[in-house]
Amino acid sequence: MREDIIRVLLVGFIAVLAGIIFGHTLIWLCLGLFYLLFVIYRDLHQFLLWMNNPKDVEPPDAIGVLDQLYRAADARRKRNKTRKKQLSRYLKRFKKATAALPDATIILGDENEIQWGNKPAREILGIKWPQDAGQRIDNLIRHPELGQIIGNDINLQQTVEIPSPIDPDIQLSIQVVPYGKAQRLFIARDITELTRSNRMRSDFVANVSHELRTPLTIIGGYLESLLDNTEDRQLHKQLGTMQQQAHRMQDIVSDLLLLSRLEQHEKQPSFETVIVSEMLGKIHREAMRLSGEKDHVFYLEAEADLFLHGNHSELYSAFSNLVSNAVKYTPARGVIRIIWYSDKYGAHMLVKDTGQGIPAIHLPRLTERFYRVDRGRARSEGGTGLGLAIVKHVLNRHGAELHVDSVMGQGSSFRCDFPASSIVRQAESDSISQNN
Repeated sequence: MREDIIRVLLVGFIAVLAGIIFGHTLIWLCLGLFYLLFVIYRDLHQFLLWMNNPKDVEPPDAIGVLDQLYRAADARRKRNKTRKKQLSRYLKRFKKATAALPDATIILGDENEIQWGNKPAREILGIKWPQDAGQRIDNLIRHPELGQIIGNDINLQQTVEIPSPIDPDIQLSIQVVPYGKAQRLFIARDITELTRSNRMRSDFVANVSHELRTPLTIIGGYLESLLDNTEDRQLHKQLGTMQQQAHRMQDIVSDLLLLSRLEQHEKQPSFETVIVSEMLGKIHREAMRLSGEKDHVFYLEAEADLFLHGNHSELYSAFSNLVSNAVKYTPARGVIRIIWYSDKYGAHMLVKDTGQGIPAIHLPRLTERFYRVDRGRARSEGGTGLGLAIVKHVLNRHGAELHVDSVMGQGSSFRCDFPASSIVRQAESDSISQNN
């Protein structure tokens, strides 16, 4: 800044001195101003050339503010160069690490275009890098479920399972997660062996359960005959206990068979219009008989014109499991509410009781097979430990979710949330029936 002032004053002094000597002072001042503008323009032009080609053009010499500007720009250029090298090293490390992963990994842009892919992406997805650079992922991998996870709204918990586009015998689990700015990581994991193991386990359970049905039926028949023909009170009590446990084993076998069938995702259920209020009325009557001497107080509230598009037998199994659980784990003269209603979010089936409640630590695991909060009490009540697992699978097949809330000492509530798309109103159902 000081140098600039000195230069302006010096040019002004020379212009005034020339004007005094030669006359026409104003003209000499204009010439001095023109000279200053020319120097500034020359320096800015050199600065622009240097900024565009810093490697080919030498840094310009300047004084004053322009010199400070050159220095600041040069320092920033060097910092950016260092940062660029650092980012380049990070990118190379990331690509090396990703290339070493067994999972296929692809970087997608904001339009789902391919920006990079590792070696497994070629092997299990058929995506070739860099040949497929710029191609949209949904143009190269065509599957109806793929659109669920490559849309604008990313659900980090959501995955889809699809066959490999290059080998239908390879089963893949696909997940998309945010990455960088307006980018996404498309991750595909080979779950062929896991799927095969799960199918083998499910088939084994189904086959064993099926084989157990006949001998259990025979044992139950003989026990019933022995009970009818014995007069020994001690033996009668023992046979009664045996018959009770045989019935419990039959219930477990039936639930295992149902659960195995539900886990076969490829076997989609046949959907129909289900009159839920009538179904809940029947479940309500069965629950009152199951309550027996416990003398529970039941409340049933159901929207009569609120129907559901679903599988009748599966929904019946899910709802009856929730209600029977409430009966089993609610103490005598407790209150059980069964509510079927709708709101702007969809349709809901709520079972609420005044039981002892469930500790919060157990809530995330309630839908696991054979998981019990109180093992001793659950066995004495005769439960199979599969009811909530069945509920979860039925709801999954209907696009619904199970929400559980519980307060110790006050009771629990189990709510099935169905999407609005599955709702059928009575007027719509009557119209469909007339058309058919």
